[in-house]
Amino acid sequence: MKTSGGSDAAKRRAGESAAETVDDGEVVGLGTGSTAAHAIRRLGDRVDAGLDVRGVATSFASRELAVDCGIPLIDLDEAVGLDAPGIDRAIDGADQIAVGRGDEPAVGPLIKGGGAAHAREKLVDAAADRFHVVADPSKEAAVLDRSVPIAVLPDGRSAVADAVRAAGGEPTLRLAERKDGPVVTDDGQLVLDCAFGEIDAPERLAATLSATPGVVEHGLFVGLADAVHVGTETEVRVARR
Repeated sequence: MKTSGGSDAAKRRAGESAAETVDDGEVVGLGTGSTAAHAIRRLGDRVDAGLDVRGVATSFASRELAVDCGIPLIDLDEAVGLDAPGIDRAIDGADQIAVGRGDEPAVGPLIKGGGAAHAREKLVDAAADRFHVVADPSKEAAVLDRSVPIAVLPDGRSAVADAVRAAGGEPTLRLAERKDGPVVTDDGQLVLDCAFGEIDAPERLAATLSATPGVVEHGLFVGLADAVHVGTETEVRVARR
């Protein structure tokens, strides 16, 4: 259930804007998706020009792109832990960003998981000192209302689906587009796309889903983003927390 929306030019502006914030010597979390891919490509250009960085990939796709772009990579375990360098900055996309009802952009909670990489993405984005979200205007909303992707243990699919219904949601097993059967994540989980309508209390829903047995990770990212780069046809709007 990948999301569609803004133009490639808008996505490129957002991704490149975030990539320009990276400083020499940093460890950078590399997100997944079409907008994050522009950030990875720009980082590759900067590495080719002499920038010294190491990347931590959030998916097989982002790892392959980073290798193609010449970005040195380390595993998450190498970046986070005793005597590890840590992750200085993560750059990742979003399927929807709550920006509030005001005139100025805001850094609110996110829904991620359209590419079924949200479990690894949340590990990397939460571990980073600064998390930059890259998006186009189609991803902005006053209130979150997209379906929330939930990665589940295959044997727990039915139990999690029942818990989602009890919480007011309607779960749908995500099916693969080019093969029979369901989508399977890089880590071997299934994905339930769960419609809750307008999510007025994302913190409460996130806590409910996190406490549900069988849930590996959900796509609500609450309180994690530090900056949002929104690319348009002519500029980039940046909001910071």
